[in-house]
Amino acid sequence: MDKGDTEQRGTAAEQRKGYAKGQARRQAIVDEALELFSRTGYRNSSMREIARRVGLTQSGLMHHFADKEELFAEVLHQRDETVRGAAGEPAEHTLIDQAGKVVAHNQSSRGLASLYAIVSAEASDPDHPLHDEFVDRYRSAADRAGDLLRRAQEAGEVRTDLDPDLAGRLISAVMDGIQLQWLLDEYVDMVPLFEEFVRGYFLPSDAPEESPAAEG
Repeated sequence: MDKGDTEQRGTAAEQRKGYAKGQARRQAIVDEALELFSRTGYRNSSMREIARRVGLTQSGLMHHFADKEELFAEVLHQRDETVRGAAGEPAEHTLIDQAGKVVAHNQSSRGLASLYAIVSAEASDPDHPLHDEFVDRYRSAADRAGDLLRRAQEAGEVRTDLDPDLAGRLISAVMDGIQLQWLLDEYVDMVPLFEEFVRGYFLPSDAPEESPAAEG
């Protein structure tokens, strides 16, 4: 092996080490941002404070994330991936079950739940930089849920006398509502509350008794 090959291998190893170090620093930034956003909200959190928490200058932080909006987008992306990993993707015949699993997962992830509650409330202001993002998230989720509920109605799994488009909106509305009560009062148990909503609103009267959040 000549000197050139040795140097090339050494350079590749250094690059891998540098990449791993950069990824670890990037994740540390995301973790600190999650904690700060969850406590103070999006608007009251500063890039300077996040940089201080991870031992970087503000310019050093911006080497990883150009601005606060990009950083929050990554926090939200990781939150979504965590939820999907725990609950799976909603699909035909599984929408209600998947929603129940999301509720159960959120109850075990207070920081993420708090973050979502705080920032979604802040984003109700039309001038908020994330306003359009949250409008689209709720609208897209309602559209997907409405389509899946229609198929569930055809399969006899959901009451046929409800409007699937309105019901698609109600799913996220109820989930957010009971989550807020839980964040305010630790004695609130979200899982049976959501199960009661499903039993009383979605299931046909002749449906077998079962716990949608407990399956899987």
